[in-house]
Amino acid sequence: MPPSPTTYLEVAVAAPIHQTLTYAPPPDTPPLSPGQRLLVPLGNRQVTGYLLGFVDSLPDGMTAKPARAVLDPAPLFPATMIPFFRWISRYYHHPLGEVIKTALPGGLTQQSKRQLVLSAEGRTPLAAYRAEHGGPEWLNDLLASGSLTPAATAKALTGGDKKNLGLWQREGWLTLDTILSEDRSRAKSEMVVSLLPAAGNPAATLKPSEQKTLDLLNSLAGEEQRPVPRRELTREYAGAGAALKGLAEKGLVALTERRVFRDPFGEPPPFFPPPAQLTEEQQTALAAIQPEIEAHRFAPFLLHGVTGSGKTEVYLRAAAATLAQGRQVLVLVPEIALATQLEAHFYSRFGDQVALIHSGLKSGERFDQWSRIANDEAKVVIGARSAIFAPLPDPGLLIVDEEHDSAYKQEDGLRYHGRDLALLRGSMQQAVVLLGSATPAITTFHQAQSGKFRLLTLAKRVEERSLPEVSIVDLQAIKTVSGRPPLFSPQLTQALRQNFAAGQQSLLFLNRRGFANLMLCQECGQTMQCRHCQVSLTYHKGRRELLCHYCGFASRADIVCPNCRSGALVPVGFGTERIEAELANLLPKARIARLDRDATQNRHDYLTILKGVHEGAIDILVGTQMITKGHHFPRVTLVGIVWADAGLGIPDFRSGERTFQLLAQVTGRAGRGEQPGRVIVQTHQPQHYSVALAQAHDYQSLYAKEISLRQRLGYPPFSRLINLRLEGEAEEQVRAVAAELGKAARKKAAGKVEVLGPVPAPLAKLRNHYRWQLLLKAATIEALHSLCQQLVEHYPQLGGSAAVKLSLDVDPENML
Repeated sequence: MPPSPTTYLEVAVAAPIHQTLTYAPPPDTPPLSPGQRLLVPLGNRQVTGYLLGFVDSLPDGMTAKPARAVLDPAPLFPATMIPFFRWISRYYHHPLGEVIKTALPGGLTQQSKRQLVLSAEGRTPLAAYRAEHGGPEWLNDLLASGSLTPAATAKALTGGDKKNLGLWQREGWLTLDTILSEDRSRAKSEMVVSLLPAAGNPAATLKPSEQKTLDLLNSLAGEEQRPVPRRELTREYAGAGAALKGLAEKGLVALTERRVFRDPFGEPPPFFPPPAQLTEEQQTALAAIQPEIEAHRFAPFLLHGVTGSGKTEVYLRAAAATLAQGRQVLVLVPEIALATQLEAHFYSRFGDQVALIHSGLKSGERFDQWSRIANDEAKVVIGARSAIFAPLPDPGLLIVDEEHDSAYKQEDGLRYHGRDLALLRGSMQQAVVLLGSATPAITTFHQAQSGKFRLLTLAKRVEERSLPEVSIVDLQAIKTVSGRPPLFSPQLTQALRQNFAAGQQSLLFLNRRGFANLMLCQECGQTMQCRHCQVSLTYHKGRRELLCHYCGFASRADIVCPNCRSGALVPVGFGTERIEAELANLLPKARIARLDRDATQNRHDYLTILKGVHEGAIDILVGTQMITKGHHFPRVTLVGIVWADAGLGIPDFRSGERTFQLLAQVTGRAGRGEQPGRVIVQTHQPQHYSVALAQAHDYQSLYAKEISLRQRLGYPPFSRLINLRLEGEAEEQVRAVAAELGKAARKKAAGKVEVLGPVPAPLAKLRNHYRWQLLLKAATIEALHSLCQQLVEHYPQLGGSAAVKLSLDVDPENML
């Protein structure tokens, strides 16, 4: 129902403001709909606002500023998603406008910015000032180009030249102008040529070039007389461009613009035919899911299936049942790497109905996919965690594959959890939510055990294939000349050689990038550290660089020790790059590839490597956790886990659970084809329960062990957590503010919430910011939210808090 002429607009602005604002509609505006973007005034600037609804009247004595402009002809998201956004804002203590900004494709946030501009009168005196005093660096850029970018202007305004800036503005030598940024993402269009009825029997005399163009157009248009892109004509015949103008003037053709959707797939995904028949367990699972889909009601399921048990086929059949109901399907995967695997299966079954949403797409591709979804042109959406915000009007099925994966948790900005939001959206829109995993999160399995989720089990692999045999190698027991454990144990070395000789594929897993995890000075023992973070730099031999994996800082590898000035630096430790190099020495004739973030800079690199594995062009694949999730490699019969202990030393109550999950997932890549598989796990802690239970493929015992430990310690699922993190550039100031916040938290908690800390974060300095944290623990989330709200309101009163950023992480996954 369109708003009345006197209706006001409820708007959430893309700014750190928690409450919504009220505006009058722009003058002479057609009826508006929730979900459209507006350009609205905020103080002395203009920002993007999101229309949420309408307000009939204002409080007495209040007036509303009019919005400046309407930025979209139609809503970018359906009105049904607005309650979803409001809940997220409240639960995660995040401004509503910034929640919506996070949800939308990047590049859709217009706002006003300031720009320093040099006047004609100012060029001579400012050039003289620079010649005499040297001047700030930005002054050189201003004199060279006549204006500064908004980013450079912001830097100049916050520097030490405020006094001169004010003086020069008053003299009229420069001005501070307000400019409006444009959307970086927009629709793409192309010119197309259509034949008009008169073209079949042209009355006018045609030039040779016009006749040739008309004949070519008839040929390309075909029997259905489809519009032909102008670029196709000019590619076939260079003279077509000029001839089309004459044909249009003679009324024989029409030139129009039409929207073009950029293809996110690149090359077509491989085709996967459906299986001839389902297993008995798959049929049982679908028999439980399909009635709930047909009933159009919220029903959460946990599909606990061992690796290779056919969970993907259950997803596909459930999706088909949902589409038959006229509803849409949303499929979440933990990272882009897995999206490429699943998208091929869904594309094989549903074709052009599939849309992709993930950060690996270019901004234009992502905008196009969003538009297809919003216009109800795509019925199946596949993507990483941000796809939970896809503007589906009526989703009937939400699938969360590998639901246990911590990658579903956003670690900055809006710190949401994709799995949890899938459950929320399913409950709000009366949809089935299907969580799938071979190694469910302890908290999820607990929900299934308590009856909140319905548990479905796939205990057997398809075609009665056996789970791989797992051998444990105790690295401590291997004697070497150096006294250090070998990179490859004799058992793993022999197995690799035998597998290569037999023409089988092998997979080696190590969850650490680079060649060596640190560079050590032989003279003083100093490790080379990032100048912006308190972490060691990783040596990347191929790039000849030392790289920080947290902030991206890079340095040449041939440097001297900053402590003693010695050049005697040696790489220590190992990563996937070194594993690849050592394998090349061990098996020089083997075709070896590496799959990690360094080796795959884009989607094409990643797909090329996967294609090589599937086609048998790669003998040994080395990789990080990118190779552990969901991949189906039928020819891989040997999996080697180089070092199983990497995660056990992390200060996190989930370290045992995550180690088991990682080992079980990578183990599941072996023996998925006709040949049985085997796995060799190298470890310093063979008796650790997570290693021993992964060897036995025993999730139930892992769950029993973990749930017992957590119940005694009072950790989730027996409590709820919120982590408060404080960051700032001055270490002592951050410590002092953290201490004051800790005191306030204990006072306001009144015994209802346990306050742990404050303490320095395990990664105490990142990106030039010192980090402290305060962990809140309580039996109920309501007690935590109440305390957090009080602390957020009290925080500005703490001395020094203006220079220390406070962020809240509700249900934290990463405590580093």
